[in-house]
Amino acid sequence: MAFDTQTIMDGIRYYKMNGAGNEIVMLDLRDQSVVVTPEAARAIAARSASFFDQLMVLLPPKTAGTAAFVEIWNNDGSRSGACGNGTRCIAAMELDRLGTDTVSFETEAGLLPTSRAGTGISVDMGVPKFGWADIPLSQPMPDTNAIELDYEGHGVRLSNPAVANMGNPHAVFWVDDPQIYDLSLIGPELEQHPLFPEKANISLAQIISPEAIRLRVWERGAGETRACGSAACAVAVSAARSGRTGRDVRIHLPGGALRLVWRDDDHVVMTGPWELEHAGSLPVTLFDASDHIEDVA
Repeated sequence: MAFDTQTIMDGIRYYKMNGAGNEIVMLDLRDQSVVVTPEAARAIAARSASFFDQLMVLLPPKTAGTAAFVEIWNNDGSRSGACGNGTRCIAAMELDRLGTDTVSFETEAGLLPTSRAGTGISVDMGVPKFGWADIPLSQPMPDTNAIELDYEGHGVRLSNPAVANMGNPHAVFWVDDPQIYDLSLIGPELEQHPLFPEKANISLAQIISPEAIRLRVWERGAGETRACGSAACAVAVSAARSGRTGRDVRIHLPGGALRLVWRDDDHVVMTGPWELEHAGSLPVTLFDASDHIEDVA
């Protein structure tokens, strides 16, 4: 399928993709006058053909050497600081368009260098943050590898999650079997727990071996998704930090597997698949042509 970001007769072109099952829509607005608002994001997600977990909006670069500044929207109209699976998708498209092997993007969370890796794409997701104020938490916690949080409801009990920030706040609960939990019930309550002033992505992680982890994720602003790249990063570093695994692991999610390497320079590199499903167009009336909104929800 040819890569074409031009406005077409009946609207703005979009690309529907997935990264290990994480549903992604890309809009390239680098040469467009329209902007995305929370209302537009929700309206795009409400259309069955363009439903997304995350919407990746390419805007003119702010930093020299980057291909674009990327806004990331959740399907509820809130903003996200990072999306590793979405970054792989837009990287694959941009690498093909440019005919190169490396390209960098910028998000609210910082720079994201990407590169080809066989049939997949690698993304340098940056350095994890473990300080309680960096997550952020609403109160000091001396040990962010096992914070004081006990949850009991809907017939289950979860306690002492690890927390980390990988562009987004994450809480990781270690469980024997992620499949036995109803994330549709416990996910929203934990996402909005008072300890997380900016809400949090909630992970249920099972250690399979020192090199493998099984994972389900409830994403803030999106609900349960088939994959979440930043959550996979948070789980990988939390597992290695607590001695549960090494620093090179494979994360098995409902949508597929991702390889996570926590390098000696502290950067986390994620490698995995991507897929272009179809291209389509969105009515220009969905968008706002007013001044661009910079605040992150």
